[in-house]
Amino acid sequence: MQRPWNRPSLPVYSVSSLNEEKGNMNIATYVTAISMQPKRYIVGLYKNTKTLANVQAYPKFLLQLLSADQYKVVKLLGQTSGFQHDKIQRIREPISTFHDFPYLVNSCAIVLCQVLSSVDAGDHIAFLCDVTAYKNLNDSPLLTTGFLRDKKIIRA
Repeated sequence: MQRPWNRPSLPVYSVSSLNEEKGNMNIATYVTAISMQPKRYIVGLYKNTKTLANVQAYPKFLLQLLSADQYKVVKLLGQTSGFQHDKIQRIREPISTFHDFPYLVNSCAIVLCQVLSSVDAGDHIAFLCDVTAYKNLNDSPLLTTGFLRDKKIIRA
């Protein structure tokens, strides 16, 4: 039997971040809406990543709720380093921009997040963010951690 924290099948997101040079994308599953009014999210970003460095330098990012048919981007966005690879250049999906942030067009929704505060949460930094804009893109089934486990992309 799985450990309690691995049992739920959680939505899979991608975080699109910016720096002076270019954008980067990463995978995030430690994401939760935390307030209805104002609308806020808490997003955990793994330490020692390009996305974390970008968000710490420019405290705004775009959260992309991925669709099930986007499961193939998880290896690129979640298992390669933005310090070593230009992930945006390597993505084989249509990309557009929303408030200057690149996003995957086939995502279910996008949410622009403004960082309010952060806390060291162990191997992640947790960011409390205000939602400043959002857009629903399609009604496709969501990509979940359960789907990724079934495809043997993640093992937890």
